[in-house]
Amino acid sequence: MDSHDTSLATPTRRLPRLFDRPYLLLVLAVLFWSGNFIIGRAVHMAVPPVGLAFWRWSGGTMIVLGFAWPHLKHDWPQIMRHLPILLVLSLLGVATFNTLVYTGLGFTTAISGLLMQSTMPIIIMALSYLLFREAITRWQALGVVLSLAGALTIIMRGDWAVLRTLALNIGDVLIFIAVVSYAGYSVLLRKRPALHPLSFLAVTFATGTVMLLPLYVWEHMAGLPMLLNRTTLLAVGYVAVFPSILSYLCYNRGVELVGANRAGLFIHLLPVFGSLMAMLFLGETFQYFHSVGIALILGGIFLATRARPATG
Repeated sequence: MDSHDTSLATPTRRLPRLFDRPYLLLVLAVLFWSGNFIIGRAVHMAVPPVGLAFWRWSGGTMIVLGFAWPHLKHDWPQIMRHLPILLVLSLLGVATFNTLVYTGLGFTTAISGLLMQSTMPIIIMALSYLLFREAITRWQALGVVLSLAGALTIIMRGDWAVLRTLALNIGDVLIFIAVVSYAGYSVLLRKRPALHPLSFLAVTFATGTVMLLPLYVWEHMAGLPMLLNRTTLLAVGYVAVFPSILSYLCYNRGVELVGANRAGLFIHLLPVFGSLMAMLFLGETFQYFHSVGIALILGGIFLATRARPATG
């Protein structure tokens, strides 16, 4: 199925008009993911990474099942028929990505983590070409270069000499593997069956949670139990709703409407929203590099989304 196939649009017509505005959906998805990144780093000393991922998806599954149940019954034959690709998407986008990000954030800095995340649009374009021969337009390539420069400007806080002080460690490697995994998820979304969006979320969340169960048990037995306290409950509550249910609904629909290449470019908004959150919650001030970075990112996104997607 082509990533721009409109066959998936039928069930989403029952949802609000918001689901027909791909760029707004992608902005919202990245906004919620930015909070996930901050939460993952903030609680990494108090919440074990696999435990956070497991309960995130467990909570997300329990919440979404209540809304998805009527659609699941209708879509069940399609789910069984397309179970292999659904399992692959669950592994890449649910079980692997966030678990490795949470684990990696325990070993590396937020700057390094954001640097790894900033490579995702490039990896998405590379995988789109390798797997489906989807060509890259000049405007898309220029847009990626500009937006990447903007993301790096914010991450480096305008001081590119910071790059010389960074050294790769196991945390960076884990986050990079996570980024490749989610890039694969993004590209393979074109192969998902024509399910209702809530059915798709329920199936991928539930199977991803089952995949994480052995790792969660191992982590618990290794002396890293998931303690129930105010910190863990608040962290799980946020990540189960915003960067899980809401972000995945928005991102999946955005990819469906405009393709993985253009949708992936919005990942460069992560440092923009992260900086704004730091100003709002941590008292940081707006500086010149924020304006430069934001201008480059928005310019890059404009260039990449103004042209029609290329076909291989």
